[in-house]
Amino acid sequence: MQLPLQKQTASRELSKVKKLKAGDKVYSTNRGKNFLAFVIGRQPIKEGMNLLGAHIDSPRMDLKQHPLYEQDGLVLLDTHYYGGIKKYQWVAHPMALVGVVVKKDGTVVDISIGEKDDDPVVGVSDLLIHLAGEQMKKPGSTVVEGEKLNLLAGSIPAAKEEKDPVKKNILNLLKEKYDIEEDDFISAEIEVVPAGRARDYGLDRSMIIGYGHDDKVCAYTSLRAITDMKQIPARTSCCILVDKEEIGSVGNTGMQSDYFSHVAAKLLAMQGDASLVDLNDMMENSRMLSSDVSVAYDPNYPEVTEAKNTAYFGRGICFNKFTGSHGKGGSNDANAEYVAKVRKVMDDNSCMFQTCELGAVDVGGGGTIAYILANKNMDVIDAGIAVQNMHAPYEVVSKADVYEAYRAYIAFLKDMD
Repeated sequence: MQLPLQKQTASRELSKVKKLKAGDKVYSTNRGKNFLAFVIGRQPIKEGMNLLGAHIDSPRMDLKQHPLYEQDGLVLLDTHYYGGIKKYQWVAHPMALVGVVVKKDGTVVDISIGEKDDDPVVGVSDLLIHLAGEQMKKPGSTVVEGEKLNLLAGSIPAAKEEKDPVKKNILNLLKEKYDIEEDDFISAEIEVVPAGRARDYGLDRSMIIGYGHDDKVCAYTSLRAITDMKQIPARTSCCILVDKEEIGSVGNTGMQSDYFSHVAAKLLAMQGDASLVDLNDMMENSRMLSSDVSVAYDPNYPEVTEAKNTAYFGRGICFNKFTGSHGKGGSNDANAEYVAKVRKVMDDNSCMFQTCELGAVDVGGGGTIAYILANKNMDVIDAGIAVQNMHAPYEVVSKADVYEAYRAYIAFLKDMD
């Protein structure tokens, strides 16, 4: 029998909770870049959780630690691209600057320039077609080089300044608005992302175009699924949101960190199951959907996919039994028994789903966080939303697929045993 969750049940930060009971909603954060949300189930946690795991970083450019320089009367900001991108796609677009500057005294300054309609924007210039004869002979990988991804940021000189007057003017503006100095960029994390909101796409408004669908569209639907649960689940539900997937899930905020294991151990201890054996049992008994996007069929480029085993817009959430490349290298290859369980949950809840591969054999490939949790002896399969233009400044998804993914995630949390 499923018991209803009390509407007034509020989520609480885990460090402020001393005892857990079925139906409790708790969460934990790690350095502002990881988020774990739990709904405590009726069964002991050591009997396993149902988990949704997504990443919240996306391909972009980052400002370097010494980004600001003046050259020939213009001020530019030096960047280092983050994740796998086609560099030529990121020029001649309006870009926003978002992130934080942490001053030596510990003060955290939030930076957001270019997200509001009346904000200025910045961008990387491109060579005009009239002078691009030699450039156009280069292969796509080098037509724009990484060290050419410099943002144009200003052209007005400060009055009565002889050395770098335009740079001085920009620094004055930053000091006035944010109270930061040039040296503060050393301890800053400022991302360069496409400016502008997501919009309806297609004359029928059936799709959404926006920056960062990979993987924010799966992070959003996963988080909504756990927050919208209406019954106390049999098994504890968890939504994992992590950083650094686009560069290998490394560091203390990536999925390869022990952060999730540490939090899981705390939960077990609060139920009196504090041994390493209990933690290992919990991992082994858990089931996970790695909530990450997959490639959507594009009729402009049919040769890179195989028609029977690719994802199509409007056909629901897509399951990748494996990702990887060239013989499934680097992949979590979900076992058939677990795939059968997932199929049953989807069918029992009338969730529209499809299966797919990440491109045709030997054409390309990619990876997700799936293998990291599978390495802990957990059953995992990739399950997400099909995307066109993946890793471009503006990506496209189907609204129907977004909704079906949300429904599928709820069904999984509720019914996977």
